[in-house]
Amino acid sequence: MINMQRAAIFVAVVEAGSFTNAAMTLGLTKAVVSSNVKVLEKELGVSLLSRSTRHVSITDTGERFYQHCLRLLQDAERVLDAIRSDRSGLSGSLRITTTSEYGVHVVVPALAAFSARHPQLRIQHVSSSQNDDLISGRFDVAIRLGHLADSSHHARLIDQFDIYPVASPAYLNTLGEQYVVELAQLAKAKWIAHSRLSTPLSWQVTTPKGESVIFNVHNSAMIMADSASSLLAFTLEGAGVALLPGWLVKDELARGNLIRLLPDHHFPRQGIYALYPNTRHVPEKVRAFIDFLQTRVDSMGKGDMPS
Repeated sequence: MINMQRAAIFVAVVEAGSFTNAAMTLGLTKAVVSSNVKVLEKELGVSLLSRSTRHVSITDTGERFYQHCLRLLQDAERVLDAIRSDRSGLSGSLRITTTSEYGVHVVVPALAAFSARHPQLRIQHVSSSQNDDLISGRFDVAIRLGHLADSSHHARLIDQFDIYPVASPAYLNTLGEQYVVELAQLAKAKWIAHSRLSTPLSWQVTTPKGESVIFNVHNSAMIMADSASSLLAFTLEGAGVALLPGWLVKDELARGNLIRLLPDHHFPRQGIYALYPNTRHVPEKVRAFIDFLQTRVDSMGKGDMPS
């Protein structure tokens, strides 16, 4: 039987990159950390780590064992959370990752309200523009936007939102009489594109006649960025055209700082999903928060995110 404490110490060493850093994180001595890992290797009869004078690296066997340990520790935490919630309401920790933009607009306010309802539950929110792995990141929930790729995780559609091609008046003034009034002109514009999208300059668009056409930008993007907030900042500075969420740009549109191009054309609506690990028993804290977030989003009105 695996000793859970030793498994946790091994995981800490792998994530910290050294025995010294792991010891500082865990509040233990380096000798205690090293001793526990050695005992674990002896019990398993394998080498989990390769050691040098300056750092440690994980072996192939150690990597496989590390992934098993992550799942084991998460399952143990879920069991404890379930027992605690039966006795005194939600407790333990809820670790969530979102993009910074949607986090600030929607998820963080929801987490704050959820925390007020469950004061014994520790909240950990991580902003990231990357699709961090739920298991290795130890996330209970990930809020993902856009088109959801195939995943081994559970996914729940929370909402959908529109995306608009937008530009600043300053950029449009540089076009002179070539102001964007049709798709062909939009395709020739200077584009600012999202670097994490597989096809950031190719979209299926519905025309005013209800026809579905493939829209392709003629030239490569002159500017690439990995977050919607950066795309928005470039667009406000007059750097070109960007395709951005309606909930992110609605205030700038209202102020006249941005102009929505071809409003009678419609780009595909995007989804907002709550992802959570595919485990036998979904923790009550996960179910409760996703339900809570769903209720808040529904009360805002479909596709009408707050600013």
